[in-house]
Amino acid sequence: MKARFTPALFAHAEALLGLLLRFEYPADAVVSRYFREHRELGHADRAFVAETVFAVLRRGRSLEARCAGKLSDRNRLLAALAVTRGWSQRELAPVLKASEEEWLAAAKAMPESEFSPAVRCDLPDWLYNALAAQFGAEEVGKLAQALNQPAPLDLRVNTVKTNREALLARLEADGIAAVPGPLSPMAVRLREKPALAKHPLFLEGAFEVQDEGSQLLGYLLEPKRGEMVVDFCAGAGGKTLLLGALMKNTGRLYAFDVSDKRLANLKPRLARSGLSNVHPARIEHERDTKVKRLAGKVDRVLVDAPCSGLGTLRRNPDLKWRQSEDSVAELAVKQAAILDAAAKLVRPGGRVVYATCSLLTAENDAIIAAFLTSHPDFTLTPASAVLAKQGIELDGDFLRLLPHRHNTDGFFAAILDKKA
Repeated sequence: MKARFTPALFAHAEALLGLLLRFEYPADAVVSRYFREHRELGHADRAFVAETVFAVLRRGRSLEARCAGKLSDRNRLLAALAVTRGWSQRELAPVLKASEEEWLAAAKAMPESEFSPAVRCDLPDWLYNALAAQFGAEEVGKLAQALNQPAPLDLRVNTVKTNREALLARLEADGIAAVPGPLSPMAVRLREKPALAKHPLFLEGAFEVQDEGSQLLGYLLEPKRGEMVVDFCAGAGGKTLLLGALMKNTGRLYAFDVSDKRLANLKPRLARSGLSNVHPARIEHERDTKVKRLAGKVDRVLVDAPCSGLGTLRRNPDLKWRQSEDSVAELAVKQAAILDAAAKLVRPGGRVVYATCSLLTAENDAIIAAFLTSHPDFTLTPASAVLAKQGIELDGDFLRLLPHRHNTDGFFAAILDKKA
């Protein structure tokens, strides 16, 4: 169902954009709060408002260039609807003033060839330069184009309760179009974005919403029945639940995080999942006594490190405007310390998987290179070999997923095995 475009609906988009462009809080949190405060907006209205303001966040630099100095929130929204969503002036008629028609037509007609490469890619200069140095200008253009598209909606089958074939059949019976994910054996990709929070399959724990790329981290860790495993930066527990399912609900799985709020969000998910082998625990920092007492005892540790999140720009386009070279440098120090602490947990012959949802060498390859130099008792195990054993075909010593190549979020991961 399509929202009916009205001045009132446009006013909601303008109000929400004004809040978002302060960049005080994550965009998804601001949007959720706004919709909670405006329950009169139906599902289609919310979808329209969210997609429109996110278009402005995604295409911020090129839209500013097209606005040619007329940088009001209203103009940004009009340009987003006309340029990124392809609306005609007839479709914009409910809100477009006669005095704006000529300006908007010129903005829409402006050729992209007039923009610098960074503006064309809708990236801040520092980020464009870093990515161009890594991938080359042509590849960055393709990457940026993919990052500026909305992400698909992926589910992870909860294998404690069902299997992929059964879930696909039940979704089809409910009129929800879905296909198996091409990479993860547990992934289901939906063709649309239906509201799922009250769906019986969700409430009974048959699936979790989780990007297909994120699911592959569990296959890199390869947790086995009866092992002791730690999810070191568990957050709200999406990967914890994946690991618990891969362990067939046996052994002992610790979910560590520094945030009470994030661990509180894990509780209802854990209840739905049917898992009984998960033990959430808040820690003060990576040197917490709860961590230290496990030193040398753990079979496997997943370190999904706090990072810039720049691989998730399809979902969180505000991050490219909220992060900076300085914030990435600060994160790299934290990442190295967390990986070092996590490595102390594993027994000889154990495994650490270090992962980020960043695209940047500084948070990825550089962290691993420094770690291997200072930890000669660890070796890098090729990700491709570990995945191939599980029927997943991807090349490379590292897991390196990119939206334009794999249609997942951007992910990096390295397998670090401790010598026996």
